[in-house]
Amino acid sequence: MRNKFTHLFLAVFLLTACSEPSLSDTKGAGGVRYGGEFRFMSSEKVTSIFPAASTDIYSQRLVNQVFESLLKIDQSGTRVIPSLAESFTVSSDARQFTFQIRKGVFFHDDPCFPDEEGREVTADDVKYSLEFACSGLPENDISNLLINRIKGAKQFHAETQQALNKKGVSGIQVVNKHTLVIELVEPFVDFDKALSHSGLGIFPREAYKKYGHEILRHPVGTGPFSLETWTGSKITLIRNPHYWKKDDFGNQLPFLERVIMTYANNKRSELLAFRKAEIDLVLRIPVEEIENILGTLQEAQAGLNVKHKVDSKSSMSLTYFGFAQGSAPFSDIRVRKAFNLALDRNELVNNWLGGEGYPSLNGFVPPMEGYTHNRVKGFPFDVPQARKLLAQAGFPDGRNFPVLNLYLNGAEGTSIHRLASGVIDQLKKNLNVDVKIHICSIRERETAIKNGKALFWRTGWIADYPDPENFLSLFYNDNAAPGGFSNPFKYSSKQFDAYYEAACKEKNPRVRNALMVKCDQTIIDDAAVMPLVNEDFITMINSRIKNFETNSMEILDFSNIFIKEPRK
Repeated sequence: MRNKFTHLFLAVFLLTACSEPSLSDTKGAGGVRYGGEFRFMSSEKVTSIFPAASTDIYSQRLVNQVFESLLKIDQSGTRVIPSLAESFTVSSDARQFTFQIRKGVFFHDDPCFPDEEGREVTADDVKYSLEFACSGLPENDISNLLINRIKGAKQFHAETQQALNKKGVSGIQVVNKHTLVIELVEPFVDFDKALSHSGLGIFPREAYKKYGHEILRHPVGTGPFSLETWTGSKITLIRNPHYWKKDDFGNQLPFLERVIMTYANNKRSELLAFRKAEIDLVLRIPVEEIENILGTLQEAQAGLNVKHKVDSKSSMSLTYFGFAQGSAPFSDIRVRKAFNLALDRNELVNNWLGGEGYPSLNGFVPPMEGYTHNRVKGFPFDVPQARKLLAQAGFPDGRNFPVLNLYLNGAEGTSIHRLASGVIDQLKKNLNVDVKIHICSIRERETAIKNGKALFWRTGWIADYPDPENFLSLFYNDNAAPGGFSNPFKYSSKQFDAYYEAACKEKNPRVRNALMVKCDQTIIDDAAVMPLVNEDFITMINSRIKNFETNSMEILDFSNIFIKEPRK
């Protein structure tokens, strides 16, 4: 509990020092300005702002503003840095991690606390949050991150399908108020990277006790912003006045008063809103639309368009199509290989995407520092071999092949829809198979995958942390547990599992990289999925917004940005 006398003193100080209580009149060291509303749009509805239940990029963009994990990846997207853990040490065998929890960090004020006043975070809170992430509770979709790693986590998961038990996870131990030890089943040299995952944000047990399943819409974290309002058309986050972090000049973060997220019907409406200065940020810009929406050169010279900056980063992401390998026709590897060999990925990018992105010609893991992805031999474009394999599977010239529905979370006219149309066109032309697009939301797609209704679907993966293991873990057989977001294809390969397990234990970077390459090649050899396109992360931001940075993992951090000029 924070000191009430301190609250009273601060309140008096602010009232006497300012002509009005608004932060908008306040300036900080280094030319920063407090206050203002930062606005952006989402193309998908957000249904959860709870770390363990938010597994799509749209909800994670808000989770990252409200919650914090023990560790985080810096804005360059390459290095693990402290967050709620002030420091940590690793044992020589890479099996024991000891964390010093940062002192003086408070949860957001919330009715779940006796005085509606957030209390200080302790090692007990970290233990509770990590155990929740290991549990079998329906609000937890990220158990695969930890249950095969932490000692006792798999047993805990099996015993907590309905409620948490008091025994907890044996491998997570509180030493004292600010010290926590995590013991792993086997060495995992990149466990620190895994702990930076947004799904492992720390929250208080009081929140789950009060809200239960409704915690998905009642987030209580330690981040720079907390939830203010949530309606069907927008979500508003408000500044956390007790946030622990300061910038390099000693200014208390965050600077913004509010972050407001609304929904876009399509990318064109989002760009029009940007042109009217109704929003400040556009994510994933279709290049061909920029000139049409922002105006002509003459309009720019006349000062009629919005002053803005466009930024592009090579994204650690992959767009791919998934197969339900437990069901016909994709239970036959010859069908999966035929689908992959029938695609001209260069033509998809050049003709259907207008040159936007890069064809995935190697493995499943995209290019990233320290990983030799070019050593993985991807699928060539080979129509004769594709037709031969399909005939061997019992479908010569596509005869008797079932009409498929492709589950797609993308409206007509979007790059996602154009890519799908290109794939369908090539499959028809080269294999004479028929595929229909079934447009749906992410939630509808995930439900259809889990209940076995979806046999073929479009999806993608963006790195949660900069390591090939984050991509390859999707295919690990032990991660195919019901309810988890990993291995929805139900892929099973003893060879892959052996390479993956060896790579996770390996300390030598060169040997580890070689094992990861073998994992990646096995995925391709088994035609586990259909890799299609690697992309750039292109953003456009109003020039009045300062300190905005992007990275290759598409992580958005609004804690340090400020608005130089008020909205007109």
